[in-house]
Amino acid sequence: MYRGMDALPIALEVAQIATAPASTAERAVALLDPLHRVLPFDGVWLALREEERRGHRSLISRGWDRRVASFLDGPTVVDEIEQLDMDRSTKALRVADLPTPPGELLSWAEYMLPAGFHEGVGVSLFTRDGRCVGFLGMLTEDRATPPDDVRDLLLSLAPILSYTIDPLRSLAAAARLVHDATAGVLLTRSGDVVPVPGLPGHEVLQSGSPVVMAATMLSEGVHTSFLVPYPVAAHGYLRITILAVPADASHSFTAVLTVSASGDLNGLTRRELEILGLMIDGWPNGRIARSLLIAERTVASHVEHILAKLKARSRALAAVRAQRNGWYIPGPLAKIPDPGSDSPP
Repeated sequence: MYRGMDALPIALEVAQIATAPASTAERAVALLDPLHRVLPFDGVWLALREEERRGHRSLISRGWDRRVASFLDGPTVVDEIEQLDMDRSTKALRVADLPTPPGELLSWAEYMLPAGFHEGVGVSLFTRDGRCVGFLGMLTEDRATPPDDVRDLLLSLAPILSYTIDPLRSLAAAARLVHDATAGVLLTRSGDVVPVPGLPGHEVLQSGSPVVMAATMLSEGVHTSFLVPYPVAAHGYLRITILAVPADASHSFTAVLTVSASGDLNGLTRRELEILGLMIDGWPNGRIARSLLIAERTVASHVEHILAKLKARSRALAAVRAQRNGWYIPGPLAKIPDPGSDSPP
């Protein structure tokens, strides 16, 4: 069983794993050995909280069959964590500490006790900024209650464990790599946005805004950027950069959206930027004219100017260069007034 003298080397090993240049899944697996020295478990569950679907995504789930593993990732466990008040405060609970008898909790009555587990210790994992990112449970077939020092050590390790598995950690780092990024949000699969740790939000990136809706449609690529008219910004535009989130990095977020200065626009006017957005979508001049309520010959004149400014021999090449450099206003934003302005574009 655990000895207090082992606390320091265990804590140091966990800290080294937390800062290792590895994926979240790889760091999670590396935690198994030091955690087993804290408590020689027969079953272990380390999972990320997924608020949107009210469940968890297991990083480690060992010691039971698929039926139990599937149950752990479902909504009932979230309900029980809330019932035990473990979703709002950092506490480590052993089975003997539970305010509700195990037999009255579905997870124990229907799953853990029939699987042969009798004791263990669990803790919700909170980041330093107060986000609950997941849960760790270590279960034993031994009926003996784990000692107080096991519970206390696990509680002291919880902040490091949270940092180790925090899905926003790498996403926040990616956002800060965007040149001159001054604000940012994370785009969820439902189209909502949540804050990026370390970056403020911005009014153009509020849930349901036209900019976020446009970014949602453009977020399937690895990286892209576009312009948003914004009268108080330098040159009158903001640049929105979209960093797609790899599928194995998070099941909750699809992209990181950042706000930065527009940068050099190669002399392109507001109307030319709008037309480029529609050219990227493959629209012919006639359709562009009808959408923007201007004459088709006016569109043709703008296209000529665009080709000259981008040194492109064709519409297709101009569209590629504009898309690559983020020199366009997406089609859905072309007729939307400037944020903060009462006048039409």
